[in-house]
Amino acid sequence: MQSNSDSIGYKQYGRLLAQYLRPQWVKVLLLVVLVLGSIALQLVSPLLVRRFLDAAESGQDLSFLVQTAVFFTLLAVFIQILKVSSTYLSEIVAWQATNELRADLALHCLKLDMTFHKSHKPGELIERVDGDVNQLANFFSQLLIQLGSNILLVFGVLLLFWWVDWRVGATITLLAVAGTVTLQLVNKRIVPRWQAVRQTESDLFGYLEEWLNGTVEIQTNGAAPYIMRRLYQLLRTRWRRMQKTMRLNIVIMSLPILMPSLAYIAAYVWGAALFRGSVMTIGGVFLIFYYIDIIRGPLWVIQRQVQDLQRAAASLNRITTLTALQPQIEDGVDMPLPTGPLAVEFDAVDFYYADDLETAVLQNITFNLEPGHTLGLLGRTGSGKTTITRLLFRFYDPTQGTIRFGDGSGTWLDLRATTQAAIRRGIGMVTQEVQLFHASVRDNLTLFDDRIDDETILHGLDVLGLRPWLDSLPSGLDTRLEGDASLSSGEAQLLALTRVFLENPGLVILDEASSRLDPATEQLLEHAIDRLLADRTAIIIAHRLSTVQRADEIMVLGNGRILEHGKRVVLAHDPDSHFYQLLQIGLEEALT
Repeated sequence: MQSNSDSIGYKQYGRLLAQYLRPQWVKVLLLVVLVLGSIALQLVSPLLVRRFLDAAESGQDLSFLVQTAVFFTLLAVFIQILKVSSTYLSEIVAWQATNELRADLALHCLKLDMTFHKSHKPGELIERVDGDVNQLANFFSQLLIQLGSNILLVFGVLLLFWWVDWRVGATITLLAVAGTVTLQLVNKRIVPRWQAVRQTESDLFGYLEEWLNGTVEIQTNGAAPYIMRRLYQLLRTRWRRMQKTMRLNIVIMSLPILMPSLAYIAAYVWGAALFRGSVMTIGGVFLIFYYIDIIRGPLWVIQRQVQDLQRAAASLNRITTLTALQPQIEDGVDMPLPTGPLAVEFDAVDFYYADDLETAVLQNITFNLEPGHTLGLLGRTGSGKTTITRLLFRFYDPTQGTIRFGDGSGTWLDLRATTQAAIRRGIGMVTQEVQLFHASVRDNLTLFDDRIDDETILHGLDVLGLRPWLDSLPSGLDTRLEGDASLSSGEAQLLALTRVFLENPGLVILDEASSRLDPATEQLLEHAIDRLLADRTAIIIAHRLSTVQRADEIMVLGNGRILEHGKRVVLAHDPDSHFYQLLQIGLEEALT
């Protein structure tokens, strides 16, 4: 997409408004009525003031003057009530619309594949999903209504100036046209600058997120000066871009001051001339000044709304760019995986990352895993173990070759023929680093799925032998976890095992934790793994000898190739096998 104001057209504004305001059409309609009613009353109220002044000058009864004053006061109070009501209602509309947009953007990011997430830091995405949407809050609630209504108010005042006297109307209209042309010229240049500012802020947030996550490494390696230097560079870039933007913004900010000042000068000149020539009454002269005073407020509002529109245009451009991105991995038909233990087949699979097509991550990976069997996956860091699991979850598609699931009867399903959701319902994974949420144990186990009741959770814990662990927690399932620091590494693994068990997948992938566990937790973990893997196909990225003993088959990887694949018992007794040599050296030492 282009990075200028022309890339944001009226159709894009219209689509966004229609999508997120249509469900609130009653509130929006009421908001329009309130705003237009306020404008109409603001145009009418000065006529009462002129009526009062002319009546006082002509010697009208006191009762008439009192009635006019009381009516004007009530009208002013009612105008304020309309303004407060419209502000309150607009805030409700804005929050609902922006929250829906945030949810849609977050879901869209989750649907994008790993290629996207490798090139976009979490901090940058937070700024996209939250920061850019914040800039659209006023756009959804008041921007177009207030901008349109205040322009309408100014237009109405201009018509009244022409009605009062054509010379006054012509002068004020010329000033309004000059201000509008100036505003348009500045607006075309300032939108790209606001977009550059928003991009710099995204880069800054992405850098801060990366820096905060690596605090320990930064401190232990004495890298703080280099981190701060980069931070200062980003802050300096942001300051320079903001300065350039604000220089143009000063022109917009000066218009609500300059235009009324020139209008007041014109009012003094024409008012004095027309009053002395008996063309206009004192009430008419006051009306000119009163209407100029009325449009001062709308001019300030228009100036602020134009600034918001510029920011909204920059944010909308970035949001549109994000939503235009489509996953490189396309779903097939929503076809469920076979029930029960899954058979797994890799057929001549090669894999290269899209940004490095010269370096093969996996080469000619071919194997067949029978239903209910457990495969121990061994290899040094960078050998391709994790990549195989990512391909099974279809985080990526193979560059060449095919991956299939079956039920053991000879019927196979190509991963690309079904949906990613169906694949992930049929596969469960326990990672080394378990993500914990700031929520109860219940919500952490069910991942906020209300369809899983407490009875099912407790049954799963009983089957895995983890009920004693749950009973040791202060409030059982209601115990609140405060992120990753709430549980030890072993306890987090126990929680992750239960998560997978509740999903009842046909294939379990276990990336075994390499950290040492205390004996009691390790015993619980070993028992839970045994129960979880029962009657299921499993692939274990093993780091310890006790885990390898569970495997029916062993596959040793090196530099993205299969170095060895066979029955564990056979390979363990073959002095020429890689697996035998690993056992002799010591599995944990050999694989680090």
